[in-house]
Amino acid sequence: MFKAVYLEKPADRVEARIAELDDAALPEGEVTVRVAHSTLNYKDGLAITGKAPVVRRYPMVPGIDFAGTVEASSDPRWQPGDVVILNGWGVGEAYWGGLAQKARVRGDWLIALPAAFGTAQAMAIGTAGYTAMLCVQALERAGVTPAQGDVLVTGAAGGVGSVAIALLARRGYRVLAATGRTAEADYLQALGAAEIVDRAELAVAGKPLMKERWAGAVDTVGSHTLANVCAGTRYGGTVAACGLAGGMDFPATVAPFILRGVTLAGIDSVMAPRPRREAAWAALAAELDLERLAAMTREIGLAEAIPAAAELLAGRVRGRLVVDVDR
Repeated sequence: MFKAVYLEKPADRVEARIAELDDAALPEGEVTVRVAHSTLNYKDGLAITGKAPVVRRYPMVPGIDFAGTVEASSDPRWQPGDVVILNGWGVGEAYWGGLAQKARVRGDWLIALPAAFGTAQAMAIGTAGYTAMLCVQALERAGVTPAQGDVLVTGAAGGVGSVAIALLARRGYRVLAATGRTAEADYLQALGAAEIVDRAELAVAGKPLMKERWAGAVDTVGSHTLANVCAGTRYGGTVAACGLAGGMDFPATVAPFILRGVTLAGIDSVMAPRPRREAAWAALAAELDLERLAAMTREIGLAEAIPAAAELLAGRVRGRLVVDVDR
């Protein structure tokens, strides 16, 4: 038997509870993992609260991330005792996920935990931190360097934003942190932000082109914010877009792209191929300051994940939430 966050939808609303399930209830898959830690992402918040239809079938165990130890495997790449990570692949949406003490998944979806991290640290990073690294790598592949100017990070106090600031600052970039939470200024500056930008400057409809302010950006918000970020990007700059906290729409014009040569790079962490995942995690292991990671992390128990989901969607969670599934 194992405990899990369990989602059902008996009528028009999602009901979330802690359930005790039999191992026989686990879905098909080559690898059974004894989960040690999971985490709470924006998508998990949507799933648990039912605020958006991210779950494709019920009942569902949410959780798009987990780290733990292989318990049984018919995949020759994984042996009992191997410590592994999973990010994305539709887990927690179409397949039972990581907010549970056990998970059964396809072997293709797993990668080995880097030796630099424990399972709690890996989930402090989670999909948010892994996505942040994908964004930073995309900017660098596009030729954005510290010498070219500032890099903006929107949704700066959230999970992706917090890790992106720490990574960019470590690589020598001058980082602008856009947030609506002015009380978080000290936190963001401790992560490496050089300047705080008021979210309100970016959240409403702006001009097709604005003053050139940043050489690159990591956007987690979408909608008007992403449009304004593009409009304020310097000639030849790149914007890495990875989120939709502000909406899925993109009310922009082609002006930044055809008059300033701006590149909009879409970042997908869910279905990214294994080599790109392994490269991102290897870079995180080599570069991420574990003290800064600890400063942006709070640990909660499995049952606490349910009320925390609403807090996350309301923008009241700073940084990363790690879920100890045995607590």
